[in-house]
Amino acid sequence: KIWSEMVEMGWTGIIVPEQYGGSGLGYLTFGVVLEEIGRQLTASPLYASSLVGASALMLGGNEGQKQMYLPKIVDGTAIFTLAIDEGPRHDPSRLGVRVTKDGSGYFLSGDKTFVLEGMTATHLMVAVGSGEGSRLFIVASAAAGVSREPLATFDSRGYANIHFDAVSLNEDDAIGGVGELERLLDRARAAVASEMLGTGSQAFDMTLEYLKTREQFGQVIGSFQALGHRAAELFSQMELSRSCVEAALQAIDDDSDDVAELTALSKARAGDFLFQMSNQLIQIHGGIGMTDEFDAGFYLKRARTLETLFGNRAFQKDRYARMMGF
Repeated sequence: KIWSEMVEMGWTGIIVPEQYGGSGLGYLTFGVVLEEIGRQLTASPLYASSLVGASALMLGGNEGQKQMYLPKIVDGTAIFTLAIDEGPRHDPSRLGVRVTKDGSGYFLSGDKTFVLEGMTATHLMVAVGSGEGSRLFIVASAAAGVSREPLATFDSRGYANIHFDAVSLNEDDAIGGVGELERLLDRARAAVASEMLGTGSQAFDMTLEYLKTREQFGQVIGSFQALGHRAAELFSQMELSRSCVEAALQAIDDDSDDVAELTALSKARAGDFLFQMSNQLIQIHGGIGMTDEFDAGFYLKRARTLETLFGNRAFQKDRYARMMGF
């Protein structure tokens, strides 16, 4: 029901151009929606399909592929996701899944791990390595040779490990070329940083409200200097993160030359804030923060999963430092 309402409100077509049924409002607008989704811990394929999947088609798809798939993403009848990681850590430079050419077609074999929305996606965008770099192939989840194994994660989302056993493909299933994968990942990272910002912002609001209402020693605990200073520091981190995230999304909309740098910075900064904020959410709330009846635990679990998606803080800081020549 929630997914149908998202489709009806047009969220699935925010970045899709109007000629394919979308509204073409851009990544910064999508970021606002993802921030609110992060605040409410809303489980949906909106990010995986309407942001990552649509971005892949818009960046590397030919006109026929765009005409075929983008309207289906917009109306919610097709759910796309990116299958890239092959181990416990995000490392797009090492892709073991390969395609072998067979006449006019291909055979795809290998394994992908921790695929976001892997159990509900109707189509998988599989990143494969080759001697020329990396490419993406569109694979129907129901295709012969595709098997999915559900994963139990901290945030109780629909992740899956996916096995490909000589899946038959043709040239029409290939999208993008060398360099397109990194451009896609930049968009995915900047967008997930928006959701991370929303999750951390809600955790901050919950904590601030508690500081204003919880009384100890005859006064609200927010009046204690140590806790006031801690809240001020967290607020500063939140606003710095917002500046970085919005700058990255605006750079994508403007097709700026510094998209990669700003994306790495936004994911790293949002990761730092969310990590600290989710810890402080538990600590400042004290005993109630440790209970299953209180929502703090849900935000902590979701925070830990989001931090690792498409590269954790260490990955993004190293990437940023390299690009800046440090």
